[in-house]
Amino acid sequence: MATKSLPVGETPTQTEAAQLPWHVRWRPFLIALPALLVLIGILYPFLTAIYYSFTGYTLNRPGSVNQFVGLRQYERMITDSQFIASTIVTFAYAFLATGIELGLGLGIALLLNRDSLIAKILQTTLIFPMMIAPVIGTLIWKIMMQPSVGILNPILNTVGLPSLQWAAVPETALFSVLLVDVWMFTPFAALIMLAGLRSFPNAPFEAARVDGASFGFTFRNLTLPMLTPYIIIVIVFRFMDSLKMFDIIFAMTEGGPGNTLMTYQLTAYRTSIQFQRLAQGLPFAIALYFVIYFVSQYLVKSWGKAQRRAAGYSS
Repeated sequence: MATKSLPVGETPTQTEAAQLPWHVRWRPFLIALPALLVLIGILYPFLTAIYYSFTGYTLNRPGSVNQFVGLRQYERMITDSQFIASTIVTFAYAFLATGIELGLGLGIALLLNRDSLIAKILQTTLIFPMMIAPVIGTLIWKIMMQPSVGILNPILNTVGLPSLQWAAVPETALFSVLLVDVWMFTPFAALIMLAGLRSFPNAPFEAARVDGASFGFTFRNLTLPMLTPYIIIVIVFRFMDSLKMFDIIFAMTEGGPGNTLMTYQLTAYRTSIQFQRLAQGLPFAIALYFVIYFVSQYLVKSWGKAQRRAAGYSS
């Protein structure tokens, strides 16, 4: 028997819904099932981590998972001097990496926004660093920074600059890991903003050229306002990724020398896994989650406002 079809937009009554085939009735639930499974896969470990953070759980004493200690682990985290140091390192790394990559990416995008053979070749080669796993890229840079076999110090000496100890000393450790991060992720920023530049209408820029507007005037009043949504996209992805950076720092220095580069991620890993004090390390990871959540919410709202402004709306 043919199934009765309903007009588009009309909701079936309870009797009509009961007469539909089972696969039609269950279709909305089947469509939502993958999203539900992903949600469970995200929430279960997150809620488990929150529960463990209220206990005295250590990996070498499985029975300690039932030892409820309340907010003691969070009080210990806040009063620990390592928390202040990790906060400074985490945000310093995120701000510096995002700012440098944003500035370099914007400059590269402006240079490549032209129809020439060199620009097309450079656009293709830009994605090469992004094709390398961060750990592999970091190990390559680590070899190049070696005082005995590395090539960076001889290059510095050739142009009259002194040799550096790179990641071996606290003074240049942050600069060393930032160098790897900038090399690896600046192409992402450049390609996003280049796509934004290529999507602009030509009419406003042609009118500005006819009126004799300078590059600075055009950039401030046309390019930058229309490019703002793309800039915020870069900031959202790169700032959140830099806040939770682990692989580059761990592969380069494992958080050293000493505790110089111990971010939230590395502190949580070292305390939870290496020292086996899982409940004591989890508050660092949970604190990082809430930092990323609130920062991302603010940036996404800013992106929506920038899109409306770029489209010509006042709010």
